[in-house]
Order: sequence, then structure tokens, then C-alpha cells
Amino acid sequence: QVQLVESGGGLVQAGGSLRLSCAASKSVFSINDMGWYRQAPGKQRELVATITSGGSTNYADSVKGRFTINRDIKNTMYLQMSSLKPEDTAVYYCYALSGTLLIWGQGTQVTVSS
Repeated sequence: QVQLVESGGGLVQAGGSLRLSCAASKSVFSINDMGWYRQAPGKQRELVATITSGGSTNYADSVKGRFTINRDIKNTMYLQMSSLKPEDTAVYYCYALSGTLLIWGQGTQVTVSS
């Protein structure tokens, strides 16, 4: 069974940067869309950014200009987060869509202190 393994979360001060990574535990024949969601305490899960197999990206308005999503040829995905704000504090989840199979990462905590 393919799993997505996330890394890179942590505690950072406001204005700082973090880079999240999301890697498949083994080769997946074909991954189409990938992306990141986040969920803050007491709030619904929010779509943060997506990237297609062709490299097209989309961002939530709240992170545009601050976050950058990309993926490499091995389908490892990254989320570069800059100018972080306390409201970015959440558990970040990556996902990958392979055909009709939707795979989720385990989540990684990002905490931004003011």
C-alpha cells in the first residue's frame, strides 16, 4: 500500500519560513493532482495549494504570494512557506490522486508564534 510521508513541520516565529515535503513510500504508477490541505483547531480543513502532473498550480487567497508548491520527477512534493503568520498555524496534510485512488499523508504540525 502506498503511503505519503510528510516532513518539515515545526515551530517558527512570525515572518519566518518552513518547507514541507511529501514523498510516496514507494513508486506510484501515475500520480495526477497533488496538493496540501490544512486544518486549524476548531476549523474546517482548508485547501492550501494544488499542483497538477503538468505543473499547473493553484493557491488559496490567504497564501498567495507567500507559499509555493512544486513537485519533482519522483513525485515528491514541496510546500515552501514564507512570511508565515500566526493564522497559518495548523496541521498540514498532503494528498495525491492516482487514478481514482486518493492518498493522504499523516499530517505535520506547523506552529507560528507571534
